[in-house]
Amino acid sequence: MEKNQTKTYETKDVEERVVLIGIDNEKDLMNIDASLDELEELVETAGATVIGRMIQKREGIHKAHYFGKGKIQELKAYVEELGATGIVCDDELTASQMRNMTSMLNVKIMNRTLVILDIFAKRANSAEGKVQVELAQLRYKLTHLVGQGKDMSRLGGGIGTRGPGEKKLEMDRRNISDRIAELNKELKYIERHRQVMREKRLKNKQPIVAFVGYTNAGKSTLMNSVTKSDVLAMDKLFATLDTTTRKIELQSGREYLFTDTVGFIQKLPHNLIKAFRATLEETKYADVLVHVVDSSNNAREEQMNIVYKTLKDLDCLNKPIITAYNKVDKDNILRPLPKDDFSMYTLEISAKKGNGIESLLNIIEQVVKSFKKSISILIPYEKSNIVGKIHGRCEIIKNDNRDDGMFFEIYTDEEMENRLKEFIINN
Repeated sequence: MEKNQTKTYETKDVEERVVLIGIDNEKDLMNIDASLDELEELVETAGATVIGRMIQKREGIHKAHYFGKGKIQELKAYVEELGATGIVCDDELTASQMRNMTSMLNVKIMNRTLVILDIFAKRANSAEGKVQVELAQLRYKLTHLVGQGKDMSRLGGGIGTRGPGEKKLEMDRRNISDRIAELNKELKYIERHRQVMREKRLKNKQPIVAFVGYTNAGKSTLMNSVTKSDVLAMDKLFATLDTTTRKIELQSGREYLFTDTVGFIQKLPHNLIKAFRATLEETKYADVLVHVVDSSNNAREEQMNIVYKTLKDLDCLNKPIITAYNKVDKDNILRPLPKDDFSMYTLEISAKKGNGIESLLNIIEQVVKSFKKSISILIPYEKSNIVGKIHGRCEIIKNDNRDDGMFFEIYTDEEMENRLKEFIINN
């Protein structure tokens, strides 16, 4: 076979019965039991069945084969006893670790990254989402799967073999590199278009509110409740990947832009962070962040810490944050709710039933007003062309037609205040 010839393996649907494994080192933000519970939900979302789990308590991951040698032998006997077809590791694995574990255990070896990539491949709908997912998959394959020869053929189908529109897995390093280059070009074009849209929003000075939070916290349901829209909302991890923005007019009469972002998760794969950075960075352009928390989840505090760590990585912790404890309509809420030192305001809501939504919108407007100034202006009738800009960019508190012009009491930003400087009056 020629050196650069492409190897392909037909993928097919298979029933995967897997064992979850993880290291308990007491250093992760989420404890190992909660982490494996989440991994189980991820695996089931990807279409496999979890039939067992095993944990090793040790200071760190074994460099050669994740578990220590003795534990690996115990795992092998456990897998054979259960008749498992694969193992899913809770942490990222190097190519050599996967290769060694495959050789020692003689079953398909997967990790959290591969499972998340598989879910993203099934859920990506927009052109941007599909490009981002394929790019992350190919980068992963290039560093983990290329050159494994016979080990690769053991995949056979299932988790790790799906892609946006793909039916075959190409294993030629050069072809993958070429495709990555093509996708990077496509993504740059998409990012330029996104940047133009951002600049247009910033120019219009409409306040931008971004919903952020752990995956499956209820952000899309809240988006639908607030904006009366139909964003896909399901009780599943990563139900939506595509950022959605909707414009609505709040009680003050001012238009706001609401953005629903992709959910965060612990140990989010590096390739996905890189590929989805443009999407995640929507939070950097928001005026206010609404942190949506699933208050019914037993790991809610750990999830909150992971969200804040991700926001810190994106340089967004300096934004005004409102914490909305969601799903308070459920019966299994553990109280008291966690203290949140990063938020200006906290409140309880049920996005599904609409409880607390009006209060949330009022708080959002209070926060926006807090970094805007109240001024009074009198616009002469001969300069009425300015009035359109006032309606478009300011929040109007009071408006009267007087003999000498149009009076406005408004909330506005520093730039607009400077533009209206000559019209400012004292009441």
